[in-house]
Amino acid sequence: MEQNSLFDDRSTAGPLADRMRPESLDDYAGQKHLLSEGKILRRMIDRDEVQSMIFWGPPGVGKTTLARIIARCTKANFIIFSA
Repeated sequence: MEQNSLFDDRSTAGPLADRMRPESLDDYAGQKHLLSEGKILRRMIDRDEVQSMIFWGPPGVGKTTLARIIARCTKANFIIFSA
């Protein structure tokens, strides 16, 4: 009988947070007043009319994730800057 290992599958090699990170606006939790269908930021993203933005807040709330989703959905240039 073959022994299965918890550590053989390379598809689960990254941190859980990276593997579970939302990849679309529909998967993103929160900010529904801005990101739901028809709302201001969602319309800007859908039309590729996003201007420069600064996301501010405590660590772990999804600022970078949202920025990456917006960059992926538009022709935006995504620059990581930590001050």
